[in-house]
Amino acid sequence: HVQLVESGGDSVQAGGSLRLSCVVSGSTSSTYSMAWFRKPPGKEREAVAGFDSDGSATQAKSVKGRFTVSADKAKNTLYLEMNSLKAEDTGMYYCAYDFFSPLSLGHVRAGTWDQARSFDYWGQGTQVTVS
Repeated sequence: HVQLVESGGDSVQAGGSLRLSCVVSGSTSSTYSMAWFRKPPGKEREAVAGFDSDGSATQAKSVKGRFTVSADKAKNTLYLEMNSLKAEDTGMYYCAYDFFSPLSLGHVRAGTWDQARSFDYWGQGTQVTVS
């Protein structure tokens, strides 16, 4: 079993910055995919950024150029650096995790990172409010 704990959410003004963290623990794998999703108030959950254990990374078009996803393997932590925040970035942000066979592609390279059903493990979320 894998546990994910997000942190770093806060209330900020438009144009501000935040860095979200997701600490992974438990029965992890050396080959894995992770992603950040968010659920804006009154809207459906949407993918924000994805990261594979080989370093492949991507972001949704709506955040490209403003958000950056990265990982510190030594700390078992995934980050989401968010700059130039807008009101529409408001929402609950969730971290997701899935592992895959070394013979397979991660979700970023396979193009499936933006599908929630690709991930088996989820954190409880951290709230981001931009006003």
